[in-house]
Amino acid sequence: MRTRDVTALPEGALDAGGRRGGLGWLVPPMVFALLLLAWEGLVRALAVQSYLLPPPTAVARALLAEPGRFAGAAALSLEAALGGLVIATVSAFALAAVMAHSRPLERALYPPALLLKVMPIVAVYPLLTIWFGFGMWPKMLIAALLTFFPMLVNALVGLRSVDPAALDFFHALHASTWQVFWRLRLPSSLPYVFAALRISVPLSLIGAVVAEFLSGASGMGQVILIANGDFDTAVLFGAVFVLGALGVSLTALVSYLERRVLDWHESSRAV
Repeated sequence: MRTRDVTALPEGALDAGGRRGGLGWLVPPMVFALLLLAWEGLVRALAVQSYLLPPPTAVARALLAEPGRFAGAAALSLEAALGGLVIATVSAFALAAVMAHSRPLERALYPPALLLKVMPIVAVYPLLTIWFGFGMWPKMLIAALLTFFPMLVNALVGLRSVDPAALDFFHALHASTWQVFWRLRLPSSLPYVFAALRISVPLSLIGAVVAEFLSGASGMGQVILIANGDFDTAVLFGAVFVLGALGVSLTALVSYLERRVLDWHESSRAV
């Protein structure tokens, strides 16, 4: 019985491990380009007014006309988003580590954490501006509020998803609580933490932009507000595209880091 030569697979085909080789990475940008072409063609064919739906070429002209404006605003929003993401990740993981070692503490701390999740941002932001002013801190804290709960839940589940046999082995060796945490619980939680990061990265950008909406602070939120007031939909779409590019880039960075850090885990080998 002859076996199939996997080296003869065409470029872009899936190998036995499910990984895409060759030119497979070109598929997403090609699909995006086709969507832009379809958008351009439909707008021109139907003679849609530019203030209702500008063609991609008009959006590109708006981006190229003021690249410094978009770059500066994107940098401010990105700073607020990443700052909030770091605050949420560190605080959520620290709280999850405490809750993972004590069921009574989990029952005591989980309701306040859930309260942060359901609390309306519109009601919270005025308090943050009173306490911290109109600078970067309120924007980062809004981004942190949006990303805190997903990080907390995933980190808590990850810290508790240890192999019982491995845990018994550590106990048999009389390992300390710190050794069990560092060598067993922490590695077990990393796949869950990275999954939460993929969810939280877009949420952090949303939080930063919403804070800019509420305060009128500089950033992509301010660019969108001004463009909306001027009925300049080309600039508005340009801001949306920039935010989308930031979200995709950050998510791709998280996926890259996940493959590098979790090369031992089956979730990375299956991608």
